[in-house]
Amino acid sequence: MAPTSVPEPQFKKDEKSLCFHHELLYEAKILEVQPVDGDDKRSGFQYKVHYKGWKNTWDDWVPEDRLRKLTPENRELSNNLRHEMLTAQRAAKAAPAPSKKKVQGSTRGSEERQTSVAAAGSRGQKRLRDQDLEKEEMFHTRRAVRIYVPDRLKSLLVDDWENITKNLQLVQLPSKKPTGIILDEYLASRKRRPGSAESDILEEVVQGLKEYFNKSLGRLLLYRFEREQFLDIYNRMESGTDDLAGKSPADIYGGEHLLRLFVSMPELIAQTNMDAQSVNRLREELTSILTWLSKEPQVNAYFASTYESPGQAYIDKVKSSV
Repeated sequence: MAPTSVPEPQFKKDEKSLCFHHELLYEAKILEVQPVDGDDKRSGFQYKVHYKGWKNTWDDWVPEDRLRKLTPENRELSNNLRHEMLTAQRAAKAAPAPSKKKVQGSTRGSEERQTSVAAAGSRGQKRLRDQDLEKEEMFHTRRAVRIYVPDRLKSLLVDDWENITKNLQLVQLPSKKPTGIILDEYLASRKRRPGSAESDILEEVVQGLKEYFNKSLGRLLLYRFEREQFLDIYNRMESGTDDLAGKSPADIYGGEHLLRLFVSMPELIAQTNMDAQSVNRLREELTSILTWLSKEPQVNAYFASTYESPGQAYIDKVKSSV
């Protein structure tokens, strides 16, 4: 029997990385590396990190799934998450306060943290940075779930809406790049070490998204004009002879409908009993997927769907069912 390979840490001592603290990614340096359980490397690894620009008192031991490689893609993810927090803070600041006491307790804290986040690149603002880190717990416990959608994808969503609701067109199905394949290709692009905690979590998220997509497509993700098309697709999936027999919606519907799922995810997540840590981890992956989808190669590959005119008979059938 071949000897079992001993896992190696993904990050090394003195390596620069990005580390999650609640909902934001901060640049950090690895100070120490050690197994989670004594000398047993099979238990996984934990890392002592120092956040760049922060006092040493914030140095912390973190599990491997809190760390990300210092790549351009992860830097962009960090910037997107920071932009999202600032947007949420501005929205909260602009909203009318229910009471004077509430304003003193929450708005002031939001202003201080917003100032700190905006000044994160300045070494002269370390005191505000400490306030930033301390007060993220307040932001962390808010019930609202915010998912960053890049502007390019928002534009695709608008075009999709206009093609279907105004131009009375339909996405050509089955898609050449269905949702299941898109998510599998995203998973492959991450290139995590098989069997690692990070890889297991990522696979779980991707599988969960496929299940969400299959269960919510017919109920949440369709415009009224598409329902007759879906009924036909559904009957073909349920038949025993059609070439779509036995397939799921994730095997047939593509990028346009996957984007609609991401828009619906905050509402879906709010209906679950997920704890705050799980919600933040899911948010991170959703934001990462959307950032990846917004890149030129993915846009060209996944959103080049041809919209087709279904003909007057289909239009009349839709109108008669209203």
